[in-house]
Amino acid sequence: MKYAESHEWVKVDGNTATVGITDHAQDHLGDVVYVELPEVGAAVNQGSGFGAVESVKATSDVYSPVSGNVVEVNEELSSSPGLVSLLTWCHSLFLEISL
Repeated sequence: MKYAESHEWVKVDGNTATVGITDHAQDHLGDVVYVELPEVGAAVNQGSGFGAVESVKATSDVYSPVSGNVVEVNEELSSSPGLVSLLTWCHSLFLEISL
C-alpha cells in the first residue's frame, strides 16, 4: 500500500488499483455526511480530483493517486457515508481503477 501527501492510499494488484482515504484523513474529517464518487467507466487522472467527502466540519476533495478507468465504486458509501469514519480500511475503500 502506498500513501499520497493528500491522504489517499492506493493498493495495486496487477492491473487494478484500489483507492481510499487514510485513517488520518478520516480522523480530521469527523462525522462524514456525504460522499461523492465517480461513475463506473469514468476516467481518472493521477493528481486530479475524482470526488469529495463532506463532513460536519468541512468538505474535502479526493484525488486519484493513479490514472485509469473506474471499474468499481463502493456503493455502500452513497447510502451510508458514515462508514468512511469506521476504523477498518475496507470501509474507507472508495473505488477500484483499471490501470
